[in-house]
Amino acid sequence: MGVMIAHNKDKTYYGYLEGHRPMPNITLSVDEEIIKKVRKTAVDKNTTLTAMVRDYLKSVAESDRPVRERALMDLNASFKKLGRDMGRRTWKRDDLYER
Repeated sequence: MGVMIAHNKDKTYYGYLEGHRPMPNITLSVDEEIIKKVRKTAVDKNTTLTAMVRDYLKSVAESDRPVRERALMDLNASFKKLGRDMGRRTWKRDDLYER
């Protein structure tokens, strides 16, 4: 449906703002007292509960990125260190079946 762009009398117009893409909604079950406390914190930080949850989930999703990048660098380094030049291929596929 998109986000509400304008509301005029009894008509509401929906669409997508430029540069924004639609995001899926999720439903969470959280204790009411926790929600109240976090909403107060959000107001103090001039943000919203939704924005705080979105930022937290984004940070979790990106937290293992350096670990993966380091693992890839280590893997490539091991290929360079332990790899051997096998030379040009001098055989044909059919040669593999001849024994």
